[in-house]
Amino acid sequence: MRFDFERAKSRDVKQKHGVSLKEAQEIFDQVYVVDQKSDNPEQFRAIGWCRGRLCSVIFEVRHDSEGEYYHLVTAWKATSQEEQSYAESV
Repeated sequence: MRFDFERAKSRDVKQKHGVSLKEAQEIFDQVYVVDQKSDNPEQFRAIGWCRGRLCSVIFEVRHDSEGEYYHLVTAWKATSQEEQSYAESV
């Protein structure tokens, strides 16, 4: 699985939400829950464990000459509603 994100955005997200987009990649290494966040552009939310805490990440599925990859948009510590959704799904 390949990932892409804007480095400046990752620093901003880390400062604002306490988790960088680089760190958020860990979510995809374990059990995680995915749902669709928006249609235009098509974005998804993954909820899973990152740095020892439950987090959420918004991503887009993109394609290039090497195939499919995930473009990470933003991330944050999971809300109580997201924690409940994760618990009910896993």
